[in-house]
Amino acid sequence: MSKTQLALMLGLSRESLYKAKRAEAEKTQTRVREMLEVIARVMSWAGGQQQAMAWYRAQPIAAFGNRTAESLVKQGKAATVRDYLDFLAQGNFA
Repeated sequence: MSKTQLALMLGLSRESLYKAKRAEAEKTQTRVREMLEVIARVMSWAGGQQQAMAWYRAQPIAAFGNRTAESLVKQGKAATVRDYLDFLAQGNFA
């Protein structure tokens, strides 16, 4: 994945990852960290890193109006996704 593709996936401008000062900015680092945290949390049940990335980007979540984890993280709602994953990890159904 290119830096441009990653930036788009994170809901950031291309320059956010190509310019060192912007890549180190709190907003950029937070968004990257949130995405990686969600992907890491689903890797075990998704079947691996690529499958977790596919789930993150494309799987609609009914509880959130069929929005994806990616769209929620882009909108600054990573905590909502984490809470949802915690809910599922406790054995609850979506």
